[in-house]
Amino acid sequence: MSSNNSSSAPSSGSSDYTPYTVTGSGTNSQGNSYDTRSQPSGGAYHYSNSNGSYYYSNGDGSTYYNSGSSATYTAPDGNSYKKFVRYQDWPIDISILKGDPKLP
Repeated sequence: MSSNNSSSAPSSGSSDYTPYTVTGSGTNSQGNSYDTRSQPSGGAYHYSNSNGSYYYSNGDGSTYYNSGSSATYTAPDGNSYKKFVRYQDWPIDISILKGDPKLP
């Protein structure tokens, strides 16, 4: 269950998140796949849900959830930023949300 492969995290340009090492992976009873990760900022995990949504919990305490129609980034300080996405915006780049409280 442990792969320990260094990878570049998708949609993140921050050195807090990359490079990361996948330390475990699997599928839960609802059919959602997940992996646990070691990031420079600490332990993290990622869920990819059977409905197409996905969720990141990062080592710095931030989270990112994409439902397919909207994306929410919650910063380590608790501030949340939400963006409604169009099909042509898919997949959304987390760097858009992280640095701009106005949300483009």
